[in-house]
Amino acid sequence: MSKTKRKKGVLREMGVLIALVAMFAVFTLIDTSFISIYNILDIINHSTINGLMAIGITFAILTGGNDLSIGSVFAIVIVVTGKLLVAGVHPILASLIGIAIGFGLGLVNGTVVAKLKLQPFVATLGAMSIYRGVAYVITGGWPVLRIPREFRQMIDGTVFNYVPKSIFILIGFALICHIVLKYTPFGSYIYAMGGNEEATRLSGVNVDKFKIFAYGMVGIGAALAGLVMLARLGTGEPTAGQGYELDAIAATAIGGASLAGGKGTVLGTFLGAILLSTLKVGLIVTGVDTFWQYIATGTIIVIAVYFEFIQSKLYRKSLVAE
Repeated sequence: MSKTKRKKGVLREMGVLIALVAMFAVFTLIDTSFISIYNILDIINHSTINGLMAIGITFAILTGGNDLSIGSVFAIVIVVTGKLLVAGVHPILASLIGIAIGFGLGLVNGTVVAKLKLQPFVATLGAMSIYRGVAYVITGGWPVLRIPREFRQMIDGTVFNYVPKSIFILIGFALICHIVLKYTPFGSYIYAMGGNEEATRLSGVNVDKFKIFAYGMVGIGAALAGLVMLARLGTGEPTAGQGYELDAIAATAIGGASLAGGKGTVLGTFLGAILLSTLKVGLIVTGVDTFWQYIATGTIIVIAVYFEFIQSKLYRKSLVAE
């Protein structure tokens, strides 16, 4: 990314951080218990699943695409991993297989988008239905029960008696993805494709290959989130993940990613997921009716997207002025 784009990214992230601090201040004024360390850990813990999915889907969005099947991939990973665990497979091996399945399903989506030239919305909408059906077929519509305690402790146990291990999975995945996007050729090509795919192709980049792997990263994010959910609940539900794709997309939009592609950062998405979680937990703590959460979340998404539109408009004007 150019220096100007980096500055814009920093400004977007600072804007989200300021909004997050302001939200904390408002909820603390309403209820002083909101700022407690236990509540902060609860907020981060609450944002783990959405954060993992959002960071994954950021790769697809940066290419100018999207992935509506992420919730269904999430469900397949949950039920398959659950069945492996119940069958006696070692938790580490079962987890690795679950991640491989998520990655593989992501590659399938990417291949359909890149090779068949289907619109990402249409391709992943179809995949969403297919994968959900597969999850039901695998389980016969019944949840997978009796998930081993060893697996649950490994993925979502606690450190120092109260810090969930899943938080470190989120932070670790975020750091890896940040490094990949910022310091590797793969990351540079992802941004370039989102900015101008045809120009990137003409420069000699194998656009299809990198687009396919971008969707593979979406699958890894969904798989990690699925493992956390499986460990947290102790059951593998084929219905799990319905509607989660909307929260994941919302977190990226709030974090400053452009749904048109080429703009966005892992840090912004990470902060967007925490802000979304803070809003939901804050409304619960302050006693606001659950139904109002949907209205508040939708309002923030619209404001975030409009803010990105205004910022881009001002940026274009500044280029013309120069």
